[in-house]
Amino acid sequence: MAGTPSSSLPEPLSEGGTHLHDGLVWAIFCRFGHEPVELPRDVVAQRLTTGRFPPEFAGPDGWAWFHFDIVHTLSRAQIESIPSLPEDARQVLTNPERSTRLDSEGDIVFGALPAFDDTGMDDDRNVSTWRFSLEPDLLLTTRRHPIPALGVVYHELWRGLAPRSPAKVVDRALLEFADTVRRDFARLDDQLDRAEDVLLMLDRDTDLGRVSGLLGVVRRRSTELRRVLAPVDRLFRDEELELPDWAEDDLRDRSHRQVHAALDDLLALQDRARSLQDELASNQAEETNRRLYIVSVGTTLMLPATFVTGFFGMNTGGMFLTTGNWGTVEAGGFCFLIMLGTWLMLKMTKLL
Repeated sequence: MAGTPSSSLPEPLSEGGTHLHDGLVWAIFCRFGHEPVELPRDVVAQRLTTGRFPPEFAGPDGWAWFHFDIVHTLSRAQIESIPSLPEDARQVLTNPERSTRLDSEGDIVFGALPAFDDTGMDDDRNVSTWRFSLEPDLLLTTRRHPIPALGVVYHELWRGLAPRSPAKVVDRALLEFADTVRRDFARLDDQLDRAEDVLLMLDRDTDLGRVSGLLGVVRRRSTELRRVLAPVDRLFRDEELELPDWAEDDLRDRSHRQVHAALDDLLALQDRARSLQDELASNQAEETNRRLYIVSVGTTLMLPATFVTGFFGMNTGGMFLTTGNWGTVEAGGFCFLIMLGTWLMLKMTKLL
């Protein structure tokens, strides 16, 4: 079935706005090798209430994607009243929490997965959660904030890249998330390169505080990303998770490889950050020791002069050099000779 031509791609053009007043962002029907078809509202309502498509959309090679914004009360009520979904799946789809989850019941796979939203800057975007329920002929997704990764997949479908199974849409969204994470890794790695260059060219004018700030930003951001990736990796490694045969290859195998590879890259980045942090701590300790050394040498050299001035400052009778016009010069020369002797002694004992 041929659908709407690519030149007349229906709104929304990005995963940003709401297409229908009841919270339905888009509803499309896909067949492999054909462009998607935008579904009318009555077809969406029939599929959600009866669990079946009209005859013109029925068939083993077609599936639909309904995407809801659950900020709308009507969308939450509509999802909570879908009779074909298990109670756990309905709760996951409408749950406002950001925890990740992946589960199945019969032929239905449902869960919540991470993605970047568009509420922050490109170099420090917030991590949000989108939720899905997956059947052989229907992908139902919900979100509270616009998810650019879902918008990317939506555009790819309209460019004629519709897969045979809706499970590959979930896999493709995870791949987009992993790619975005890797772009974050590249940016963080560049910051580590700058910090390493500063440490390698260390001199007296080096601002070690600036290096510490760069490393702090990298470690904070990498820790945030690890808190997101590690639970997803554990979900796919869970031996008790049993997915339907039609979704096993796309969700468990491909998605797990994508997330695990991103987690490996993250661990390598954190190891490098820790190594540079240790190098920075070593340089800071060396700089502190150098400054203490200078202070100690100065204090040692001034110790004889302190003794001499203290001795001549005693208010006692019979003090020598109190008569004549050159007493101060003679006392100063005496201080200098003692300081020179102290310096020679430190040199001979290799303490200086």
